[in-house]
Amino acid sequence: MRKISLIIITIASLCGASCKKYLNINQNPNAPTVTNPQLELPLAIVNAAQLTSNMNDYGGQTVGYAANAGGYGGFGSLWTYDYTASQGEGYWDLGYQTLENFQYIINLTAKDPSNANYDAVAKIMKAYIFQALVDEFGDIPYTQALLGGNDFRPTYDSAATIYPKLASLIDSAIAEMSPSATPVPSGSDPVFNGNMTQWAQFGNSLKLRLIIRASSVVTFPNMTFSSDGFLTNDAIVQPGYTLALVASGSEVSPSWSAWVANYAGSRSGQAWVPAYFVYGYYDGTKLTDDVRGENIYFGWPSDSVNQLGITPPNNTKTSPFNAGAWYSGSGSGTGLGNATGVMKGPNMGEPLMLLAESDFLQAEADLEGILTGNAKTDFNNGIAASFGYLEEGPNATSGNSGPALSGYAGTTYATDAAAYQAANSTSYLANYDKALNKAQQLEAIITQKYIALNFINGEEAWSEYRRTGYPVSSGSSLNNPYGSMASTQSQATRPDHLPTRLPYPASEAATNASNVPQGISVYTTTIFWAQ
Repeated sequence: MRKISLIIITIASLCGASCKKYLNINQNPNAPTVTNPQLELPLAIVNAAQLTSNMNDYGGQTVGYAANAGGYGGFGSLWTYDYTASQGEGYWDLGYQTLENFQYIINLTAKDPSNANYDAVAKIMKAYIFQALVDEFGDIPYTQALLGGNDFRPTYDSAATIYPKLASLIDSAIAEMSPSATPVPSGSDPVFNGNMTQWAQFGNSLKLRLIIRASSVVTFPNMTFSSDGFLTNDAIVQPGYTLALVASGSEVSPSWSAWVANYAGSRSGQAWVPAYFVYGYYDGTKLTDDVRGENIYFGWPSDSVNQLGITPPNNTKTSPFNAGAWYSGSGSGTGLGNATGVMKGPNMGEPLMLLAESDFLQAEADLEGILTGNAKTDFNNGIAASFGYLEEGPNATSGNSGPALSGYAGTTYATDAAAYQAANSTSYLANYDKALNKAQQLEAIITQKYIALNFINGEEAWSEYRRTGYPVSSGSSLNNPYGSMASTQSQATRPDHLPTRLPYPASEAATNASNVPQGISVYTTTIFWAQ
């Protein structure tokens, strides 16, 4: 593993002088000067948001959310899935760099009980990042990964042993939270503004994700949760992203920059359009969902839509000229923004975990007897929470309780969710009571989670597909755009023509060859919890 600095990614000031203390960094990585968790924590969280945004791109392109637009080439392994060692190197490097940030905070606060709340937040985020790496790479360095020093050859831990350790790490984090410890000020917490109850709820939701994903194949020492409960709001990183001008040094949100426009308003993401596979859950092919379709897509209901891998002359689909396909607002250049949907504006926050995902995790836990709640209630709550997030603008309060903001005056997200279920009254994918057996109930939960995560947390939708096989993707990718999320140029050998994982980065082969697992195939080597 390459040497990793404690402080990474130079990020310009996002929200004035107070934010400059932790977001404007230009330091010697071999002589870090940040020794205060109040300054280090927000930087690490912002880096985690960048990683999540990056992984959403990969997940969304793989799980049937996005396809290539016409007139563009060079997609290479994104079409064939013949991944090279560089395919996931950026996720690996940024993931471990961010983990070094959080470990630095943990080391800094270890002998100071007054900073227990900082330590707790860092541990929860450490678990969050490690799970993301396990889910894409499988066995990874864990026990020896963050020890510091000059040994760049950490051993690899079995992925199946890491998951229970992450759950225990979350337990320890929640247990040490204390009202008598130094409060985390709102300016140092761009997720929950110092609210430790909400951090505990996020920790419980993350632990539930670990258990749901892996409890069928590994044993967790503790499958209970703290009395704080689960998320009641979306977990969104918002350190002060804003419309960035060259002179201001401000920073737009990472997802906006990647998919709509950069700091100067120049267009980005033009090479991609929605995929038929997911579009069918809105346009009536699979389900009817005009409200979320209009909130998400630029040209709804007449967007340019494609299947990954289809090229000219069969593909002449183009992305909207003035904005991204996933931007539903108006304007151009620096006038873009203030929209609902997925790409809300340059000042939108970056979701770490949606309330909808937490609700659907609870629904599955109810179904499996892990929790004692009502699966139908949590399922319906998840659908409503999805509408709530999409109907918010970029600066909306995270509670998802306000009226719809665009095109649905006088209605609320709950009303829209109920109307959606009524419009699809015969489908068990939208109405839990219509499911005839446990398999259909699980399919309904995962399919609605897939819809809720559309181009928001694509890496989670991708992991859930690999774990459950839902939503169902046909074994026929050619001439089947609504039925298969796979590329028409896929070289994958599995029946669904999809890959199974990312390869280890070339840097590991170069510096840690004696430990990096051998014989890995992106077509046949599965993550331990996957089908």
